[in-house]
Amino acid sequence: MNGKQPNAPGPAGSPPNPDALEARIGLRIASALAERSDDLPHDIAERLKVARALAVERGRELRKRHAAPAHHRQGGTLVISGPPSWWLRLASLAPLALLLVGLLCIQRSYVDQQVNAAAELDAAILTDDLPPQAYTDQGFAEYLRTPHAVE
Repeated sequence: MNGKQPNAPGPAGSPPNPDALEARIGLRIASALAERSDDLPHDIAERLKVARALAVERGRELRKRHAAPAHHRQGGTLVISGPPSWWLRLASLAPLALLLVGLLCIQRSYVDQQVNAAAELDAAILTDDLPPQAYTDQGFAEYLRTPHAVE
């Protein structure tokens, strides 16, 4: 066309701008299609018109997506603009509070298990045929420790 290759370096040996190359190729294709659009049948022209409208709409959506505000980084972390508010500070303490509540529940459950075990032992001693004084006798304790043959 003008003797230059599309990927040739720009002025002073600088690399070509890819966006400019893409725009130039797009304009060439559009002009070639516009020259031959009068020769197309009506149904093909309508399909091309619909496809063109869809492509333009997709381009608008892409531009909107690229134009959306981006979060900037400071120190390698995502920063929300402004100083931290009181609810963010409170929310950072929530895991600690949940941990403490969980530990207290575990402790209470453990104490309840110990109390229930002691209550079962006391109930077994008090409802047994032997009097409670028999368990304090050293001879009876020795009798309980030795294995007996059942006759």
